[in-house]
Amino acid sequence: MAETFRALRLHKTETGQEARVEQLTADDLMDGDVTVRVSHSTVNYKDGLALTGKAPVVRRFPMIAGIDFAGTVEQSTHPKWKAGDKVVCTGWGMGETHLGAYGEKARVKGDWLVRLPEGLTAREAMAIGTAGFTAMLAVIALEKHGLSPSSGAVVVTGAAGGVGSVATAVLAKLGHHVIASTGRMSEQPYLKALGAAEVIDRNELSAPPKPLGKERWAGGVDSVGSTTLANLLSMTKYGGAIAACGLAAGMDLPSSVAPFILRGVCLLGIDSVMCPLPSRETAWKRLASDLDRAKLSEITSEIGLDDVIGTGGRILAGGVRGRIVVKIP
Repeated sequence: MAETFRALRLHKTETGQEARVEQLTADDLMDGDVTVRVSHSTVNYKDGLALTGKAPVVRRFPMIAGIDFAGTVEQSTHPKWKAGDKVVCTGWGMGETHLGAYGEKARVKGDWLVRLPEGLTAREAMAIGTAGFTAMLAVIALEKHGLSPSSGAVVVTGAAGGVGSVATAVLAKLGHHVIASTGRMSEQPYLKALGAAEVIDRNELSAPPKPLGKERWAGGVDSVGSTTLANLLSMTKYGGAIAACGLAAGMDLPSSVAPFILRGVCLLGIDSVMCPLPSRETAWKRLASDLDRAKLSEITSEIGLDDVIGTGGRILAGGVRGRIVVKIP
């Protein structure tokens, strides 16, 4: 009999979709030149959308959910990879169009893989996950724009979430004055422990935005979008920039051109799904060096594969702080 492995699959039903953990074989996997024994995954905001069906993230069924994993190569016909290599995979449509990460095995294209950075364990890599990887891409984009600790304060929205927690910790370690915005002011001690210099209520950024507001920050990392992003832009200092990487509050942007043409503000778009390999490798190396490992441990909790389904709804409801690692098996 063929070897079986456990995986969490989403099925299309007459009333929506159903998620369940099932026994599969290698024949159930899609084409790819590298097969990986998955040891860890994580639950990102996009995973929550996919698991609950609240947004059309999944575009083929049945689908093994999960947009990122860390593990060990079992088989490879790709010239770069051999059995025993430790790898990380994020994005590329996993869990959307390509069978994803919530299974004991995954088969993907070798060109999608990044070598596990030296000094990082597979668990730590998934404590970072797509959310932390996206946060690092945002920080790098702001640095390329010219942001430095001497430029002024940096704002991080959704600061208690996955992207926000990692962005806050990284920016603080790099010496920035971080203003953390959150809808959960009870998390103020948590955010201060990550390195935030100030914590503000997200309500300060939820009013209808003015074309230009008082200049408050030189840059920012936004995972919220909509009115929040519009307010961030209106309050950004002359020549500053906001890196946008999320849409928790919506895909609209009720802004004006005023910040761009009167203050020279830039809006930097961050995509982690189809990000080119060199940028991925740079971001993971930076995460290995610029993220305080002790703080990463403090913001991380761990669940098993059977706990993932219920966690999807919690992350959308704002009931998750920091990062959740999924141990597989």
